[in-house]
Amino acid sequence: MADEANRAAFVELQGRMIDTTGKIKQLQTQMRSKEGEKKRAYLTLEELQQLPDNTNTYKTVGKVFILEPKSLLLNEQEQKLNDSESAIASMQTSKEYLEKQLAEVENNIRELLQQDPGLARQILSMTVQ
Repeated sequence: MADEANRAAFVELQGRMIDTTGKIKQLQTQMRSKEGEKKRAYLTLEELQQLPDNTNTYKTVGKVFILEPKSLLLNEQEQKLNDSESAIASMQTSKEYLEKQLAEVENNIRELLQQDPGLARQILSMTVQ
């Protein structure tokens, strides 16, 4: 009976580990996307700041270019930059939390396998076949 309980605990821990790993990978993808947005906003902002104030500037909306004041475009790019930075910081915090959860699950699996060497042998025999 203890063997079945240990096996069920292992399967549950394994599921949590897979789920947490997937969430971490998803967060990493989102962070890379936000980093790209941040870089585009920064580069656009740098280019806009070099232009004289009376320069005609255009904003793209789909396939259309709309004449906009330079100050409005600067504000939009600064807002995008700030939003990206705050989103990245939030995602980094979430990633750290998930990494701690993953380490905890790995530690629980390790302890479970040390407590029940028979379970460890069964798992090894399943993976080898």
